[in-house]
Amino acid sequence: MALRGVAALSAFTKRTHKNPRLLSISYSLRPRFQLSHQRLKPFSIFQSGPTSGIRAVSEVASNPITPTKEDEESSSPENWRIKMLYDGDCPLCMREVNMLRERNERYGTIKFVDISSEDYSPEENQGLDFETAMGRIHAILSDGTVVTDVEAFRKLYEQVGLGWVYAITKYEPMGKIADAVYGVWAKYRLPMTGRPPLEEILEARRKIKAGEVCKDNNSCKM
Repeated sequence: MALRGVAALSAFTKRTHKNPRLLSISYSLRPRFQLSHQRLKPFSIFQSGPTSGIRAVSEVASNPITPTKEDEESSSPENWRIKMLYDGDCPLCMREVNMLRERNERYGTIKFVDISSEDYSPEENQGLDFETAMGRIHAILSDGTVVTDVEAFRKLYEQVGLGWVYAITKYEPMGKIADAVYGVWAKYRLPMTGRPPLEEILEARRKIKAGEVCKDNNSCKM
């Protein structure tokens, strides 16, 4: 996902520079597209080859579903090599998570941890609290090493036989370029997906932990 929609990000940032109010983008402004019920073929991020094309891999379902706690437990092998911390309330993120989860059924090397879950524990994840984990992608190796940004994606993809996708980011200047583009996505992913600012999400979580009752099913889930 690190470079998915690079063109869209570029256009978005130019427009928000002229008009900062666009950062409060609403659901109605999100990209309007429909996916068929059939599984999409792999598409892109980095793929080296004769055509030097930049391609990404994503075998995703058209309607990503946030996994239940039972799904998490069944898809988290005991002998995992890397742990992926992901935002289960992020629709675009879940497309990639679901693709990796499906690949992981064969390899059994990734443990998936939903940071948006009420059961998320920083103590079990190298002290990474919700706010920190929401800022950018984090992955934790089995030896406790924390990796972020494009390196995290590269490590995750390597564990499910897709190392070629991010292989080019091992070399400069591609590594820095990829991190820079991902940084833009990480900064604007909440407004771009029609979600409220991180401050509001944090406040909603605080209310939930304080035992305050949500007014409806969606008011405390952001």
